[in-house]
Amino acid sequence: MAVKDNKSGILGNWIVKNLLAALIIMIVLIAGAVIFLNIVTKHNQELIVPDLSNMSVEEAAGVASSEGMRVEVVDSVYVKRMKKGAVYRQNPSAGSKVKDGRRIALTINALNAKKVTMPNLIGYSMRQAMAELQSRGLVLGRLIYVQDMATNNVLRQLMRNREIDPGTQIESESVIDLVVGLNSSDSRTYVPDVLGLRNLSAVDAVHSSSLNVNRLRFDATVKNYDDSLAAVVYKQTPEPSDSLYARKGDEVTLYLTIDENKVPQRLEKKYSGK
Repeated sequence: MAVKDNKSGILGNWIVKNLLAALIIMIVLIAGAVIFLNIVTKHNQELIVPDLSNMSVEEAAGVASSEGMRVEVVDSVYVKRMKKGAVYRQNPSAGSKVKDGRRIALTINALNAKKVTMPNLIGYSMRQAMAELQSRGLVLGRLIYVQDMATNNVLRQLMRNREIDPGTQIESESVIDLVVGLNSSDSRTYVPDVLGLRNLSAVDAVHSSSLNVNRLRFDATVKNYDDSLAAVVYKQTPEPSDSLYARKGDEVTLYLTIDENKVPQRLEKKYSGK
């Protein structure tokens, strides 16, 4: 009986009661803090970044907000074939895992086209003219051959079938056609092998052989502008030849894909860049 009274006395002591109360309060506070932090930081929970490409900034902001993220425009580029103001690139990329509230940095297609100065290509060789157009952000269109003593000498420069004067301010990526000379004794060329080459490299190779690209035919795997740049040639007509049977100015049709399985087996190393 004396033992019970002793225990009862200890538990009844106000100091012990206060210590027990403080301990309970501390445990409750710690548990509450852990629960709160888990809710606020979504501990062990990650969000998947949505694909915002080709959306307007307003559309991208709405989609990002619905997923618990926010967007900020940090840069712009000019892509002529893309809708003005549309999202061109995002960081983090689509499919990335991020925390709630993460900022997505957007690069958009500029609202106003970049202007460049048309160079004077008269008297240049066709290869020199190609290099100059590329350096100015312009695109070589068609090579129009006319009888002349000097083959591949640039005689005129055209834009939309009209003469374009040197010094004219035009939009970047404008297409420039060149009227070039053709000596009858030097009118033949070969069809280059562009199978496995990417879009722009293949077009440059065709032009370098004094030929024109009749058409670029993209298969169903090519869904947007970025895909078109990454696409490789899996077929060409006419087929490549080392013999000089093609006439300068003739046309080549290129078929492109981003499905490497469509690229002929013998070109796998060229396709992969190895």
